[in-house]
Amino acid sequence: MTSPAVPRTQERMTHDVWLPDETVDLRARARVAVEKHLVPVAREIGSREESRDSFPWEAFRGLAGEGLFAVPFAEPFGPGLEYPMLATCTVTEEIAYHSSSMAGVYDGQCLLVPQTLVHASSELRERLIPELTSGETSFAFATTEPDTSSDLTAERMSTVATRVDGGFSVTGRKRWITNSVVAGWVTVLVRAEDTDRAAMLLVDLRSPGVRIGEPDLKMGHRDQITADIVFDDVHVPAANLLGEWGNGLGVALGSLVRGRIGIGAAGVGMAQAALDLAVERLRTRHVFGGPLGAMQHWQFTMARLATEIECARTLYQKASMLLDRGDRTAMPEAAMAKEFGTRLANDIVREAIQIHGAVGFARQVSESGESVRLEEMYRDAKILEIFEGANELQNWIIARQLIGRDVTG
Repeated sequence: MTSPAVPRTQERMTHDVWLPDETVDLRARARVAVEKHLVPVAREIGSREESRDSFPWEAFRGLAGEGLFAVPFAEPFGPGLEYPMLATCTVTEEIAYHSSSMAGVYDGQCLLVPQTLVHASSELRERLIPELTSGETSFAFATTEPDTSSDLTAERMSTVATRVDGGFSVTGRKRWITNSVVAGWVTVLVRAEDTDRAAMLLVDLRSPGVRIGEPDLKMGHRDQITADIVFDDVHVPAANLLGEWGNGLGVALGSLVRGRIGIGAAGVGMAQAALDLAVERLRTRHVFGGPLGAMQHWQFTMARLATEIECARTLYQKASMLLDRGDRTAMPEAAMAKEFGTRLANDIVREAIQIHGAVGFARQVSESGESVRLEEMYRDAKILEIFEGANELQNWIIARQLIGRDVTG
């Protein structure tokens, strides 16, 4: 089951006035790589039920083989781009145009985990980064637990690390962990028992005492397979501490701010795809003697949504560049990029379904074989507003910056 390709409106609506040449060039290369390795299987992996065997290794390693997993890294591990965060988010948008769930996989592998490895020893980096960039090994990032998600304060966490001879012992459970069923390594946020603060550890998932649960069965993002990770007195060598003991929350937040911008970029990619499908339908579907696009309601609606896509794209690009220029938090732009980009994706997909009518609601019209990917996109879009920090949290971050923490708390 495939969806017909439609013309991209981005080429005639977006002008790269200030975007660096390296980013423009990478976007073109990423688009070719995505069309080669992801597009042929995107609809299949977007609709099949999650299982341990359904991880899209072929597309995953195909994109890695084109150099897309190396984009975030400086030499000698990567191309050493001047604006690596901007580049990585641009790749994320290109992937999300065809598969939001694959963009979620890329976000974990290339935005969340690489930032935690900044705090690893040179020995660990030299050993593991080539495995990551080549796609040989999938990596996972674990902060969420059954009873804590956006609130990552140490007192809320039940996964605990205690000091033992030669390192640490970890016991607890993490939930909704992307790539966990196939990952070789996970960077995990734990409560440091002797400090009542958090620590970030790099854990080999092949270690004794680690158990990976069965894949979660989700409404959407089925390509982004998640599962619990259970730790039962798992030994972690002292060398696998990322950053300082008791400073794990800072390490985690440094990754999450990048992940949030990346999810904002994914929202833009999905929004752009939905807009393109809607525009093509408005041009080709005739009602009451003329094209559907002749109706002023849809003209004005599409004009507004196209404007909002341009705003959302500029937000994630600006937030990315702030990080590339050394701003550690990119507040409030990172929160704005995530909240606005993901909300927009939901809005445009919903409008695109309305424009397509019943065929947009259907997975496939059995008699004719017609299929547009909007049913899949509608299932995928909602999670963008929830993970990497729920949009309500992003609005609170923006409000604290705008009104002041002395008032907002």
